Amino acid sequence: MSWLNTITDLVERYSGQGGGAASAPQNPHLDYERATQTAPPNVVADGLAQSFRSDRTPPFPEMISHMFGQSDPNQRAGLLNRLLASAGPGVLAALPGLSGLLRGGGALTPEQASQVTPEQARQIAAHAEKQDPSVVDRVSSFYAEHPQVVQALGGLALTVALQHMMRNR
Repeated sequence: MSWLNTITDLVERYSGQGGGAASAPQNPHLDYERATQTAPPNVVADGLAQSFRSDRTPPFPEMISHMFGQSDPNQRAGLLNRLLASAGPGVLAALPGLSGLLRGGGALTPEQASQVTPEQARQIAAHAEKQDPSVVDRVSSFYAEHPQVVQALGGLALTVALQHMMRNR
């Protein structure tokens, strides 16, 4: 049985199947949780990437800032390391208070990531996206592994992600 068979009602609601236009979901947070429990990680990541790129949601850097604020230190480090791989470590030198964060090279640790504010994460994300737009896909794959943090994005972003997941099954 495919993952879509287990969530048939979601498919109908988010894809507009079953008789006309899809109605606004009543609880996209619960629906998203349900979908991510059974959907393959690549499907979840594709849905997130669509949400990050949508003109119906806030810009990617703002969404990253919000999720960063809801992430634990390990998740913060994972996110920042993905962003820095695209933006380059030099971006830290341009941000007040972060210039010496990567002394000695290597990846950011959870302890170092805890020194970064959500606003600084937004700035890093904006720079990374300009340098390498495919960073959105890498961040989406990362957060597909952490659906509880994605729930912080709010109903509209989750709805966009779910709609994309269901249409592209």
